[in-house]
Amino acid sequence: MSEHPTHKHPQPDFPEQDQEHPGWTGPMGPPPDHGEAMYEGSGLLEGRKALVTGGDSGIGRAVCLAFAREGADVAFTHLAEEDEDARETARLVEEAGGKAVAVACDIRAEEQCGQLIERAVAEFGRIDILVNNAAYQMSQPDGIQAITTEQFDRVLRTNLYGMFWLCKKALPHIPAGGSIIDTTSVQAYKPSPHLLDYATTKGAIVTFTQGLAQMVASDGIRVNAVAPGPVWTPLIPATLPDTREFGKQAPLGRPAQPAEMAPAYVFLASDRASFITADILNATGGTPLP
Repeated sequence: MSEHPTHKHPQPDFPEQDQEHPGWTGPMGPPPDHGEAMYEGSGLLEGRKALVTGGDSGIGRAVCLAFAREGADVAFTHLAEEDEDARETARLVEEAGGKAVAVACDIRAEEQCGQLIERAVAEFGRIDILVNNAAYQMSQPDGIQAITTEQFDRVLRTNLYGMFWLCKKALPHIPAGGSIIDTTSVQAYKPSPHLLDYATTKGAIVTFTQGLAQMVASDGIRVNAVAPGPVWTPLIPATLPDTREFGKQAPLGRPAQPAEMAPAYVFLASDRASFITADILNATGGTPLP
């Protein structure tokens, strides 16, 4: 019998905790679940070559792990200061039998995005799956006056420019049957005022995903997105002022663990989703979205 979804990962008592951005997995309490013990693959991505941005921790690590256990080789990005988390993701991928390629990359820089694609193609020969997952947010509860131009620029360049550059540079190397999966958010449809700039980019990602999907459909490439609700990742203690109540607003009464997001990406990347493109897969814990 399947487990009740509110009991699978019971709402823990999150102690108040703060980290400097970008945040790290090690200091988090309780530790996130990336599927290390629970995710079992079934060959859905056998022989595929994947590139995942922000794969060092959180949703990105869970996706890298799941892809590897489904038979894929995985290249992933991390910031230079996230090297320790990146080594752990690489270990998990290799333990699952996949080839792991960890690349320190700041996707705010177009040149680095180009170098990243060149590295992935040099390692794998092609890119079957591109997952645009890396993102930046910073809570500003004092309103729009507190959002500096520097912050606004960083949010847009990380969340939108990087995605645009990577798609543009990767598409010549994605064969028919390939897949692009973007990460949007519940914030795209139900924006929290303290995350105004972040929510704005997530709304744009929905539009970009649906537009690009139509543009490349004739090439046999599918483009979809996942819209997570609250997920317990290092971004939370690094960017939100209060972690104690995190995720309790979801109808399931708790935040997701990264492991609970990974199956959505696996499905969209697999041939089981062969007729699904320009779609947004909502994984919000019960918050209704369009």
